Amino acid sequence: MGILSLITGKAGASGFGSASTAEQVTDGVDASRLTVIITGGASGIGLETSRVFALRGAHVIIAARNTEAASEARKTIMENNPAARIDVLKLDLSSLKSVRAFADQFNSMKLPLNVLINNAGVMFCPFQLSKDGVEMQFATNHLGHFLLTNLLLDNMKATAKSTGIEGRIVILSSVAHTHTYPKGIDFDRINDEKRYNDKMAYGQSKLANLLHANELSRRLKEEGANITVNSIHPGLIMTNLMRHSYVLLKIIQVATFILWKNVHQGAATTCYVGLNPQLSGVTGQYFADCNVEKTSKLAKSDELAKQLWDFSEELIRSAQ
Repeated sequence: MGILSLITGKAGASGFGSASTAEQVTDGVDASRLTVIITGGASGIGLETSRVFALRGAHVIIAARNTEAASEARKTIMENNPAARIDVLKLDLSSLKSVRAFADQFNSMKLPLNVLINNAGVMFCPFQLSKDGVEMQFATNHLGHFLLTNLLLDNMKATAKSTGIEGRIVILSSVAHTHTYPKGIDFDRINDEKRYNDKMAYGQSKLANLLHANELSRRLKEEGANITVNSIHPGLIMTNLMRHSYVLLKIIQVATFILWKNVHQGAATTCYVGLNPQLSGVTGQYFADCNVEKTSKLAKSDELAKQLWDFSEELIRSAQ
């Protein structure tokens, strides 16, 4: 992402850039045959993603911890789009029990699943452990999504096979994946409060998102499944995600205001990767501003991605 492109909104090879909106990058797309799950789809860029997927005709499942707020979000979307198909299901990604309950509930609905948007997250929160005894940013941003994705994969594979429609998984990472602990993922000290740094822990979780996308993409490709997996950086957007460092980030925003996006622009890359037909067959890539972007050296490590996969499976096993 060149600074000049960010400032000017100049389009990249895809025909879109930092100034593109979610509606623009999905213009003309008919998603009426698609069912999508959007985690954290009730606020911020998740809400805009829900709105635009519904606008394009998709059946949207908003997966949210606060179902009351999600129901209000559903109501808001439907006031402007009465034909929207939206359901709300409870999901607390910091609880593996809640993740399993969500997957069971969704699968019991006998719905197909074409697109999974792993959007929800927490950012820069003070040190705390999840209900399963895992550092909260890693637990919510990575581990919960890792389990959720695995529990929904059979449905996605079956849907892709029976319909012939390519499945897509979009995992929200961040440019913050470059600012993490020296080893990238601090496997041996994931819950070490003394070593905890809220910014690096966030970067660690975002690197984990990227590595998860790469490894899952590799596995599905090897398997021959008609499902793509890509990760994205949405850009700098002031949303409720930043509530733990609001004052600091507001100061930074004022100083760098020209680089920040609104929610319509912030959801564009998610919607582009999730819906745009240009990306048919494209998998294992990292996108920013609706274009393929470079990652850190650690994010390119196949060995680290495999190690993270095994580590994640072990954490889930030990929490049972």
